[in-house]
Amino acid sequence: MHNLHKALTVIKFYEGCKLQAYQDVAGVWTIGYGRTWMFNRPVCASDRCTQKEADDWLIEDATTPARAIQKLLRVDVTENEFCAMVSLTYNIGVKAFRDSTLLKLLNDKASAGMVANEFLRWNKAGGNVVNGLTTRRKHERDLFLSVDLDEAA
Repeated sequence: MHNLHKALTVIKFYEGCKLQAYQDVAGVWTIGYGRTWMFNRPVCASDRCTQKEADDWLIEDATTPARAIQKLLRVDVTENEFCAMVSLTYNIGVKAFRDSTLLKLLNDKASAGMVANEFLRWNKAGGNVVNGLTTRRKHERDLFLSVDLDEAA
């Protein structure tokens, strides 16, 4: 599996970490780095967690989409492409990614630019454009298109 460091960095930056439950932009109770479930139940208004729990959950919650993406890919991708897709999938869910035009174009070997532009379509919550999601998707798009100097060597 690819190194998830860059994906975790993007997720941490855009999700932020809150140890007290809060409602996200769509009104869903959330905790840590955007987690909506804890201890086999939905997050509730009174929930709290430790920083260690939030950090552990982030790794667990990012590993799930990473594994799913690996199974769905029929082409090789760079670490940056993979990390951009993990960040996206962490936010939109595996089912949405599996059914996405982004994945279809990638597996059909469309141009990197065409695939990358699909990130920009995922900027809504509750049917409304969210500026923070627009910014995040541009960052993920840029990461997808960037060349890792270690891979280029």
